[in-house]
Amino acid sequence: MILAKRNLRYYYWLFLEFVKKHGRLIAFSFFLSLISIIGFLSVSPYLKMIFAKQEIIGVVGSYDLNSVPEEILQKITNGLVTITQKGEIIPVIANSWEVRSGGREYRLHLKEGLVWNDGKKFKADDINYQFKDISLKVIDDKTIDFYLDKPLAIFPTYLNKPLIKYPLVGVAGLYKVGRIRLNRGNLQELTIIPNVKNLSPIKYKFYNNESQLVNAYKKGEINEMTVNKKSVADTFFGWKNSQVEKKVDYSKEMVVFLNSKNNLLADKNIKDALMMAVDYEILANFGEVAKGSIPPNSWAYNPNLKGNVYDLETAEKIIQKEITSSDSAKMSLITYYDYYDIADELINKFKAIGLSIDLRIISYNVPEDFDMFLAYWKVPSDPDQYYFWHSTQTKDNQGGNIGSYKNVKVDQLLEEGRSTINLQDRENYYFDLQRIMADDPPAIFLYYPYVYTIKRK
Repeated sequence: MILAKRNLRYYYWLFLEFVKKHGRLIAFSFFLSLISIIGFLSVSPYLKMIFAKQEIIGVVGSYDLNSVPEEILQKITNGLVTITQKGEIIPVIANSWEVRSGGREYRLHLKEGLVWNDGKKFKADDINYQFKDISLKVIDDKTIDFYLDKPLAIFPTYLNKPLIKYPLVGVAGLYKVGRIRLNRGNLQELTIIPNVKNLSPIKYKFYNNESQLVNAYKKGEINEMTVNKKSVADTFFGWKNSQVEKKVDYSKEMVVFLNSKNNLLADKNIKDALMMAVDYEILANFGEVAKGSIPPNSWAYNPNLKGNVYDLETAEKIIQKEITSSDSAKMSLITYYDYYDIADELINKFKAIGLSIDLRIISYNVPEDFDMFLAYWKVPSDPDQYYFWHSTQTKDNQGGNIGSYKNVKVDQLLEEGRSTINLQDRENYYFDLQRIMADDPPAIFLYYPYVYTIKRK
C-alpha cells in the first residue's frame, strides 16, 4: 500500500515537471490542432467537390446569371409547389393554401425553417413571381396573398416556377452553386455542390455551338453532352468508352403555325390537304410523330387520336377543288436556318399538291406577318393551353395565339379546362379539346424531337 502511494506521487510529480518543461509546446500544439480541425471542417465541402468523382456536362448556348437552363435551375432550387406526372399538385416551399373571394384570392402559407443556400432565412417577401393581371401582398414572413382579376381554379399549377435570387442562390434544392466562371458576363463554367449525401458535384461548361461542344467531348474537356442531330450521335456509337442514349424531348414540338387571317388557311379542307401532304414516315427520323398539342407523356393526353394519312393524290384533288383562279394561292413558309431540312421537305410536298409556295429564312424572332411559320413550340407542362389557342389571346413577344386561331368549341373547352382543379373533369375536357382540334387544327403538329445524350462509361 505504501509502495503504491509512492508510485502514484512519483508519476504525479513527473507529470507536473513534464508540463512545466514543455507547457508552451503543448499549448501551441493544442491550439494548432484546434485551428486545423476548424479549417478542415470549413473547406471539406470544397475538398469533396475537388476529389469526388465529378460529372462535367457540356451545354450549348449563351447564358448569364439571370438566364440559366431549366435543367440546372431545377437542381438548385424549387417552386412553391411541384406538379407530378399525374397532374397532382404537391407543396414544396408552400405548406398549404386557401381559396378566398370566390376564387379571386389565394392565401399561401410557407413551410417552417426554410433558408436560402447562402444561409439567409427565406421569407414571404422573397417570392418574386411576376404574373400578368395578378398582384401580390405579403401578410407576414410566412404568408402571402395573390389577387386575381378573375377566378382561375388552376392557379396553383403556376406556382411551380423555380424561385431564385442573384447570383443563382436557390432554396430547398438538392444542390447549391459552388464555383462560377464568367466571360464578359456570360457563363463559362458553373459548378453545383450537393446539399445531400450520395450525390456528386456537377460542373457545367458552356459552348457557343454544337461543333465546339463535340470537339470538347473529343478532347476530354467534358464527359457528357446532349446533341439533337442523329448524324452527330452516330459518330460515337463505335466509341468503346462512350454510350449513346436516345430519348424524346416532350418539352418542345416542331409545329407549322397557320395564319387564320389567310382565308385559305382558315379553310378546314385546305388544312386537311396540307396534313395529307406531310410524309410522317420521313419526319419519324427526326422525332416521335405528334398527333396534337398535348404530348403523350401528359396525364391529359388522349390516346384515341387517329394519326394523319399521307395521301398526295387526294390532297392535290382538294387543292384543285378549293383554290379557284380568283384565289390568291401564292403563299410563303417562314422558318429559321436550323430547320431548313424540315422546311425544304414540306415545301416540296406542298408544291407537289399544287400550292405556289416560297421558303423564307429569318433570324430568331417571331415574324410579324406570315402564312405558315415552322418553328419549335415550347410545350407547357400543364395541359392548359388557353394562352396559345383561345380566340381572345393575341401575339406578343413570348408567342400567344400567333395564328389568330378561332374556334368556339375550342374556346369553351379551354375555359372549362381551367375552371376546375379536379383532375378527372380536366382530363375529360382536354380529351374533347384534342378531338376537336384534330378536326380543325390551329397548326400542323409534326413531331417531338429526338435528343441523344453521349456520356463516357
